[in-house]
Amino acid sequence: MSLPSVTAIVVSYHTGPRLRECLYALIGCPDVSAIRIVDNGNPPGMSQWLQDFTARQDRVTLIDPGANLGFGKGVNLACEEAPAGFLLLVNPDAVIKRDAVAAMIAAAGPLQRPWIAGGKIFGLDGQEGRGARRRELTMWRALSSAAGFDTWNLNKSPAPDGPVPVGAVSGAFLLTDTESFRQLGGFDEAYFLHVEDVDLCRRAREAGGDVIYCPDAGALHYGSTSDVSSKLVARHKAESLGYYFRKFSGGPLSRWTARFALTPLLKWLLPAVARD
Repeated sequence: MSLPSVTAIVVSYHTGPRLRECLYALIGCPDVSAIRIVDNGNPPGMSQWLQDFTARQDRVTLIDPGANLGFGKGVNLACEEAPAGFLLLVNPDAVIKRDAVAAMIAAAGPLQRPWIAGGKIFGLDGQEGRGARRRELTMWRALSSAAGFDTWNLNKSPAPDGPVPVGAVSGAFLLTDTESFRQLGGFDEAYFLHVEDVDLCRRAREAGGDVIYCPDAGALHYGSTSDVSSKLVARHKAESLGYYFRKFSGGPLSRWTARFALTPLLKWLLPAVARD
């Protein structure tokens, strides 16, 4: 019996030439059935390349919303007409290993819906990057990590031997299925950039589903390839963290703290380049 289809979702904004590596790796992966690309506002030359690339590939669909929708909204748009099966989210500056998708599908077999599986993201040095496996997000972990004492990410911890449950994985390299994604209502589009993946993982766990990290599923993540101001990226991350805590805080005092104390402090603390 054949496996359900795997639709890869790539949302690109001024990504640069790494986008080509990302897409060629997906085309070369035997487990990827289709690719849906959202051109969230690339330069004319790259937009033209995407059109030419799509015309040559019968498994590729190009979506041009005419504006930068943000990451979560772009993913939601791409998933609207995706066929039933698996959904593979891949950052446009990430290059998946050939056997990565198969490893994630195997790990997802016994999981309870709504489920999410994340893979190992590593840099050019081969070391695991931040964000692929995380503890549950708290205000203390957000502040201490922004200050340089990373109490949130688990990449410095010993690597597990196999799939393990975690608080959150990264939307840069994430597998779920259409039933789980639609059960959760997709990404919260109030996030423009950053933290929407953490939000999705929290909602999955609160709905009784599983969130796991798969160390055997790997992707090279270049990072910092987008032609965007690092200060703007940091500001988006601070605002997204503030929104997250306003959304999930238990009372008005916590929401006030998130809006008027935490968010300004994070904007000051976060490093110049903030990319998980």
